[in-house]
Amino acid sequence: RESHAHAYASPMSPPVARQIIASLTMISSTEEGKGRLRQLAENTRYFRDELRKRGYIIYGDSHSPVIPMILFTLANICAFAKECLNRGLATVIVAFPATTMLGARARFCMSASHTREHLDRVLAILEELDPMINLKMSAKRPTSAFMDFWRHFFTRPAIPTRAVDEEG
Repeated sequence: RESHAHAYASPMSPPVARQIIASLTMISSTEEGKGRLRQLAENTRYFRDELRKRGYIIYGDSHSPVIPMILFTLANICAFAKECLNRGLATVIVAFPATTMLGARARFCMSASHTREHLDRVLAILEELDPMINLKMSAKRPTSAFMDFWRHFFTRPAIPTRAVDEEG
């Protein structure tokens, strides 16, 4: 009675279990399923390689169809989500407390049904947003806004607390 599943989870319904079994059977035993797996791998490889070539910071396993792109700050993630939505692109964003304070990210979820045109459209939107939001904060190519932010952050004089002033 004190297990996680008992307290926080509900059992899988029979229709959901049947759908999972049917999907796994289709993927493993039909040419259509094998073709979809190949297409998913191709889409993942293409999108990941293009993001990396263009200077975006991405994480995750190279074979995973979920591709996290680091956006760093809450301000970036809010602007990114809003501007993507304005351009017809649905996004999945994750920020603090699910990540570290500077670990905010967008997650791109690849599908076998995406075409090369779909992926190129997303890449074009990212290129359009980069000058506005500064998405390419890469150690290989630090942008001036990024460097100005960190220069300001690390060169600010420390402000002592009252307790330190009274003791010293």
